[in-house]
Amino acid sequence: QVQLVESGGGSVQAGGSLRLSCVASGYTNRFNCMGWFRQAPGKEREAVASINTSGRMTYYADSVKGRFTISHDNAKNTVYLQMNSLKPEDTAMYYCAAGSSAIFYVPRRTSEFNYWGQGTQVTVSS
Repeated sequence: QVQLVESGGGSVQAGGSLRLSCVASGYTNRFNCMGWFRQAPGKEREAVASINTSGRMTYYADSVKGRFTISHDNAKNTVYLQMNSLKPEDTAMYYCAAGSSAIFYVPRRTSEFNYWGQGTQVTVSS
């Protein structure tokens, strides 16, 4: 099995920053992609950013480009999401996910990820 544990969420004012972390354990050789999704109340879960750790390619949703950065530490089996210039519309539960993909593709759909964390809440006030 694969376990994903997120941390780093919290409450921040607009314009502030947060850094989310997700530590993977278990059969970590079963996946080569990790991603961050978010879900606000009453809305569908959407991709925020993802990374193919084999090809080091990344994907960002248009809404976060230039503000968020995803990175991965192989030695620590950890993926990070640095979030800067946060906006109230970034408020959501943030989920870490892991999956497998071809080396030159970065998955960005929920159906492309097999493993999910429990989520960490991010609240941005205006």
